[in-house]
Amino acid sequence: METARRTADIEPFRVMAILARAREMEAAGRDIIHMEVGEPNFPTPPPIVEAGIHALRAGHTHYTPALGLPGLRRAIAGYYGERYGVEVNPDRVAVTPGASGALLLVMAALFDPGDEVLLADPGYPCNRHFARIVEARGVGVPVGPDTAFQLSASLVERHWGPRTRGVLVANPGNPTGTVIAARELAAIHEVVRARGGWLIVDEIYHELIYEPPPRVPLPGGEPDVEHRSGGYGYEPSAAALGEDVIVINSFSKYFLMTGWRLGWLLAPKSLLPVIDKLAQNLFLAAPTVAQHAALAALQPETRRLLEAHKTELQARRDLLLPGLRRLGFVVAAEPAGAFYLYANIDPFALDAEVFAEKLLLEAGVAITPGTDFGRHQARHHVRFAYTTSTPRIHEALARIEAALGSRLTG
Repeated sequence: METARRTADIEPFRVMAILARAREMEAAGRDIIHMEVGEPNFPTPPPIVEAGIHALRAGHTHYTPALGLPGLRRAIAGYYGERYGVEVNPDRVAVTPGASGALLLVMAALFDPGDEVLLADPGYPCNRHFARIVEARGVGVPVGPDTAFQLSASLVERHWGPRTRGVLVANPGNPTGTVIAARELAAIHEVVRARGGWLIVDEIYHELIYEPPPRVPLPGGEPDVEHRSGGYGYEPSAAALGEDVIVINSFSKYFLMTGWRLGWLLAPKSLLPVIDKLAQNLFLAAPTVAQHAALAALQPETRRLLEAHKTELQARRDLLLPGLRRLGFVVAAEPAGAFYLYANIDPFALDAEVFAEKLLLEAGVAITPGTDFGRHQARHHVRFAYTTSTPRIHEALARIEAALGSRLTG
């Protein structure tokens, strides 16, 4: 018997094969520096862990309402007021099993078979797969350094077709870590609104937007190519654009709760009954213990711990970016946030998948080929995740330099 036709269009993560290979090498005694998976090496902060333990001991192990604990929905709404100055009605908040659960709910709620959703290429691959699951189609729009590897209002206008029903952007983006300027995001919103479509903004890395890195010349003396999208540091949430914008967020990345599987979405209040109905059928509810723990994640004392980790991530970026440029990698758009760096490898004259494999085998450094993130110029790029410690990044740069100087390019 055959599986459903849609499964043929769902591609596996190449990075997981790289991770498995790296684990095999570690088991055989090799020391591997992991810069492939988008998960920081920091543990979940103690206040969150203690809140989860308390919830278990208090017997909070039963289902919550499908849209989440009322107290957590209120806390998330309050977060937007405190952090961004945006008033959000808790009735617009749905708590979900990770941002992936939120994206699946949104795709199922908004798009019919044959509808099209515009996405940046390169971009997070699961986004187009979520569209495919509901028989819609994710349309990759080629983007490059001129727009910081992000969609722009003009690109959305140019690629909007008769079946287009929405646009999904990530701010900051994966695999590039680049940010869409507030004015550009507002312009995209106007284009989408004028056409009666939906704008979906993935903000799971939004709290991880840093100050600009130091200016570093490219190898050979060429001028540094940069794209400063907004002021960095403080960027308004897309929630400020209006209640018709759907915002996706998560406790995974900034809040360091990847394994807790908890996210949320903001949607127009009129859409919440549909979201509720879908959530009841697809998930029943997000993990109860994780929801109780997340209440502690939003508290001021926890945020202070998280900000210290954010400072460390910025320092890692400011080490890795000039280090890779010095070795000949071309980073044509500054990573303004998240914990990724998307580098062009044309100077080394190797295909991205071959380059990543050689770097793993010969330098013991695991990275992700651009082919995991789309098709546009994918074989010319690789992604580095600066999710390991500063000493390990120093070591990774030394190993890469040694490999580049000897066997890697041979």
